[in-house]
Amino acid sequence: MERVDPRGALMGRPYRLLFDHLLSRTDPERAHHAAFAAIRAAAPATSRLPRPSGQPVTAMGLHFSHPLGLAAGFDKNAVGIDALAALGFGHVEIGTVTGEPQPGNPAPRMFRLPADRAVVNRMGFNNDGAEAVARRLAARRQRMGPAGVGPVLGVNIGKTKVVPEEHAVADYEKSAGLLAPYADYLVVNVSSPNTPGLRDLQAVDKLEPLLRAVRAQADRVTEARVPLLVKIAPDLSDEDVLATADLAVALGLDGMIATNTTVSRAGLRSSDTDVSAIGAGGLSGRPLTRRANDVMRALRGRVGDDMTLIGVGGISTPQDARERQAAGAQLLQGYTAFVYEGPLWPRTLVSALG
Repeated sequence: MERVDPRGALMGRPYRLLFDHLLSRTDPERAHHAAFAAIRAAAPATSRLPRPSGQPVTAMGLHFSHPLGLAAGFDKNAVGIDALAALGFGHVEIGTVTGEPQPGNPAPRMFRLPADRAVVNRMGFNNDGAEAVARRLAARRQRMGPAGVGPVLGVNIGKTKVVPEEHAVADYEKSAGLLAPYADYLVVNVSSPNTPGLRDLQAVDKLEPLLRAVRAQADRVTEARVPLLVKIAPDLSDEDVLATADLAVALGLDGMIATNTTVSRAGLRSSDTDVSAIGAGGLSGRPLTRRANDVMRALRGRVGDDMTLIGVGGISTPQDARERQAAGAQLLQGYTAFVYEGPLWPRTLVSALG
C-alpha cells in the first residue's frame, strides 16, 4: 500500500481541480511566471516545513537527502533555488544557461496537452546568460555563509543560439568557467530540440571534444573536482544511445541524464488538430515514460553499476518513479508532473517512495 503524506493527498486534489478548470485556460508561460513568483513569495513559510523523509542517496560523491530533484527548465536563472527546495526537492538543477544572454524564441512558445498530461515547449534557452547567473549564485553563496545549506545544486549549460557550431566549444567553456565554481554538479545539455543544430553535437565525434573541453575548464576554475554529466535526448537511436554511453565511460564522466524532451508526437491522446496547431517543440510529460525507461535500461546495461544515472521524463506517480529506479536510475527528476500536480507533488511523491 502506498504511504502518502495525507496533507499532500488532501491538498493535491483541490490543486488538480483548480488546474483543470482554471489554470489550464491561462497562457502556460504566464502561469509559470505567476506560479514561480508565488513559490518565491511563500518561501519564508515553506522553508519552516519539515523536509520530506526519503531514502538518502550518495552519488558522484554528493549526499542527496532523497532521490527526487527538479529538472532544468523551471528555474533558468537561479532566482528561486531555495524556495523550490523548500517544497521538497532534494536537488535543484538550474538552467539551461548559455554563454550569452538571449531572449529565446518568439511567444507563444509553451503549450499544454492536458489529455496527455504533457507540455510542449520551444522556449529556446531564454536566460540571463552565464555572467548574470554567476553573479546571482555568488550572492547566494555569500548569504548562505561558509557552512552552506540547501539542496544539491546542478547547473545545466547549453549553446548560445547565435554562436555558430564551430565556436560552440568556446561558448560552453565560457559558461563552465563562470558557473562551475558554484555547482555541485555540472550538466552539458546537447539535447534540446529548440536550438538549431544543438542536437548535432550529440554525435560522438563532436561530443567528445566538447566534453573534454568543459571538463578541463571546470577543473581550471575549481579547487575540488565538480562532477560532470551529459543530458541526452530520447530521440537518439538505440545504437547512438549506446555509443554515447561508451563515450561517457571512456571520458570518465560522472553521470548521464536521460532524457530530455522529444520531438515525437506518436501515441498522443490529444487530437491531431490540437497537436498540429501547437507546431514544433519538445514534448515532456507522461508520453515520454516508456521511451525514457527504455533508454535508462539501455544505459545502465552499458555503463555498469558505477556511473550515476539520473532519470527524467514522464515521472509522475510513485509507480513511475519505482520503474525508473528499477531500470537503473539512482536519482530522479521531474518538471511536467510538478506543473500538473502542484506544489505538494514533490513531498507527496517522496513520502510515497519512503
